[in-house]
Amino acid sequence: MFAGTSASSSEAAPPMAAGARLEKLRRRVRLSRLALFTAIAAGPVALGVAVLSGPATVAAAPTAKPAAVRTSLAADPSGYAQLFVGAWLRSHADDASSGQARLAQSLAPDVELPDPVAAQAVPESVTAVRSAQRSSGRWTVAVAAQYADASVRYFVVPVAADADRDAFTVTGVPGVVAGPARAEAPKSPYAVTVPSGSELSSAVGEFLAAYLTGAGEVDRYLAPGMTLTPVSPAPYTAVAVQQVMAVEEAAVGERVPGDGTRVRIRVVVEARDEGGRWPLAYEVNLAARSGRWEIAALETGTVRNGGRS
Repeated sequence: MFAGTSASSSEAAPPMAAGARLEKLRRRVRLSRLALFTAIAAGPVALGVAVLSGPATVAAAPTAKPAAVRTSLAADPSGYAQLFVGAWLRSHADDASSGQARLAQSLAPDVELPDPVAAQAVPESVTAVRSAQRSSGRWTVAVAAQYADASVRYFVVPVAADADRDAFTVTGVPGVVAGPARAEAPKSPYAVTVPSGSELSSAVGEFLAAYLTGAGEVDRYLAPGMTLTPVSPAPYTAVAVQQVMAVEEAAVGERVPGDGTRVRIRVVVEARDEGGRWPLAYEVNLAARSGRWEIAALETGTVRNGGRS
């Protein structure tokens, strides 16, 4: 019904579209010239920027979808078993409503409670000492209970875990077992005795005194790049070196060796406070620089600035 009108519009469309495109092109040329003339007036640097900068199309970067993070509340059931044994040893079958009994039953719903006599001692502390995964989802945890008379009793606890190891349950009553055997200590690498009056002994003694008593600045004893925060508040009033053993022979020379020489030592000190005397030991790395020994690392397990402290 509208054939005539449609034909007329389609014939007129191409010239109009072409004119619009031409007008846009002319406008862009005028803007480019204006920017160029402005840059010339501003100086050669701006001119270079104007010449090198062309029209650009900026596309919005797609918003990254946050990745789902799953955190596990527990890596293995050692703590769970420790908590259960502590509650189980302090509970009584005749008082299932007590707090300890309810805790034990919440951790192990199907486990029978003990029935100790009234005079039965309860443990002062309970500690998980070992865990082993027997199969998928099944663990055995060894727990030590220490009593007031210094005796220790060891228990093994069967624990089941879900697929994600986020949930556990004790599956049976504990079993009493013998404690772990004492291992033979490996031979110490510190076999070189360092004289008590040597430069090295004096340096490490002064450093530990500053570190443990607050007497002096710790930084003055540290090698460049080494940072170490002293113990605060200072726990001791005095520190005295008892023994220094080294790995390298360079630690026992009468003179400090050349710059860059490094040695590893183990120092035993006696620290004093109002409560008495305390033997303490530290593994220390020292470096020679400008005729003096400097602390390059204190092996406490804390990493700082690329070194250990």
